[in-house]
Amino acid sequence: MSDQKRHIAHLDLDSFFVSVEIRNNPSLKGKPVLVGGYERGVVAACSYEARKFGIHSAMPMKKAMQLCPHAIVTSSSRGDYSKYSRWVTEIIASKVPLFEKASIDEFYIDLTGMDKFFGISQYAKDLRALVTSETGLPISCGLASARFIAKMATNEAKPNGFLEIPHGKEKDFLWPLGIEKINGVGKQTEQHLKSYGIYTIEDIAQTPIEHLEKIAGKWGESLWHKAHGVGSAEITTDWEQKSMSHENTFDTDYTDIEFLHKELVRLTEKTAYSLREDEKLTGCVTVKIRYSDFETTSRQETVDYTALDDVLIAKVKDLFNKSYQKKRPVRLLGVRFSQFIPMTMQMSLFENNIEKLQLYKAVDEIKDRFGSKLVTKAVTSQLKETTNEFTTRHNKKKKAE
Repeated sequence: MSDQKRHIAHLDLDSFFVSVEIRNNPSLKGKPVLVGGYERGVVAACSYEARKFGIHSAMPMKKAMQLCPHAIVTSSSRGDYSKYSRWVTEIIASKVPLFEKASIDEFYIDLTGMDKFFGISQYAKDLRALVTSETGLPISCGLASARFIAKMATNEAKPNGFLEIPHGKEKDFLWPLGIEKINGVGKQTEQHLKSYGIYTIEDIAQTPIEHLEKIAGKWGESLWHKAHGVGSAEITTDWEQKSMSHENTFDTDYTDIEFLHKELVRLTEKTAYSLREDEKLTGCVTVKIRYSDFETTSRQETVDYTALDDVLIAKVKDLFNKSYQKKRPVRLLGVRFSQFIPMTMQMSLFENNIEKLQLYKAVDEIKDRFGSKLVTKAVTSQLKETTNEFTTRHNKKKKAE
């Protein structure tokens, strides 16, 4: 594999949330569409028509509506986002040997070696066309020798396009681009580099690596290599197998449903805390039951991607109730989450109640500061009072800043 030319494709569903809304309501096509909430909300996603007015994701909805008063705000298809994401995942999984699901709407595919049997460029184009024809969702694709170049090619191909960067042509593609086109270069880094006269990727390439390290610290070396077209082509294939779990073996076997439910709540909250700490959402929940005779059963179901305690607790209890053989003594209970995606800004807004997610994060902060034993269950009135007090202080602090 090391002697082979690497071929990495990057597939990204265009304005995914908006595209799902339009697919379910074709009358929205061609109009400025914003996905998010009206009151105290921000824009989770916006159509290309809306972007022409200067609107972008993470912008306060109030400001977006000032820029484009006739924009249509919706999130009516929120419950379908996970469904369509999984649909696209299944299509890709059926057609390629190695792929990585990087987020709800983004995929990396390793097509290395497939040129012996297929034209790689045509294969990537056909896969992109298949996703669109099957799901009705537009998707853009970049094909290159490294992950970061493939992703940059996708960004240049949007909307609903395809761009291949042939081997040996990396510098031809990269060098004319502005430094802000490199993934990870934010506004602050951009302005910092420009203050040293570095405006394009070619400027980075022509700057001695030692000087770049003085300017950008440890990231200077990485920037220099990227500017010369050198980057990773590794695909992480174990994304679906990664999981978080907590379980408890009891000193005494239990048949008391109330006790078992309380234990499931505790385990779910503990695992959800780890989930949010790792900035992830889960798409699959598993409940494990071990009876007194050591017979063990596990039941799992997919869920809309989430990190909310109440949603996960409801699913865990449901799985337990479907699995548990009544009056049979239990010696162990376990809760496991898997099929993770990153909790990006858009993913946070993808939750049914962004304020609820912020509340849970406030609770997490209390646990971090005072210890998890102080805060036992989110349903207790004492916790609600503590959380409300903490949230009030937090909001006052933010206003003061």
